[in-house]
Amino acid sequence: MRVLVFDVNETLLDLHGLDPFFARTFGDASIRQEWFGQLLQSALVATVTDEYADFGKIGMAALDMIAVRKNVSLAPDDREALGQAMRQLPPHPEVREALMQLRNAGYRLATLTNSTATVAEAQMSNAGLDDLFEQLLSADTVRRLKPAAEPYRWAARQLNVETGDIRLIAAHAWDIAGALRAGCAAAFVSRPGKILDPLAPSPDIIGANLTEVANLILEAEQ
Repeated sequence: MRVLVFDVNETLLDLHGLDPFFARTFGDASIRQEWFGQLLQSALVATVTDEYADFGKIGMAALDMIAVRKNVSLAPDDREALGQAMRQLPPHPEVREALMQLRNAGYRLATLTNSTATVAEAQMSNAGLDDLFEQLLSADTVRRLKPAAEPYRWAARQLNVETGDIRLIAAHAWDIAGALRAGCAAAFVSRPGKILDPLAPSPDIIGANLTEVANLILEAEQ
């Protein structure tokens, strides 16, 4: 039975919780998607070029970039407001029940996020999910962000298992690709707008939400 390791942002937590911030700051809630896309792009560039910055710092740089692009002047407390909103994201509606189903079936559960440990701990506590995981792991600890191989392999060591004994569960094609190429198994949560990369290896489990993924894991592994 594999250890199940979950990505956090978008996989477990709903980024729609940031929409009020972007509606207030930019006059358009949909800018949240552009900001998060810029954050991921900048994080990948930092990882590929070996110029590490933590995920929060990259997120604030992405906010500055979007503000320039949209010709918006940020207020002094906007960065703090975004940081607080990230810490208070709600879980997707099915998440807690699906996690409990997996834990009750005997699976060990952990998270692995690009966010710092401090942010991840606040997120899980505020979402009411922290009691379900044995460890909340952050790629910031190894100063290499997913999808680089180091965070997945480090997570396996922290959990005292082989890399192949981990199944990474995520709603991001790049995270799935990183986990599979690092030697993990994976499961893709195909939330609205999320699709797999046809040039990357495909996971054996794909579901529209965490309930579907949990049921498929139980069918496949038990």
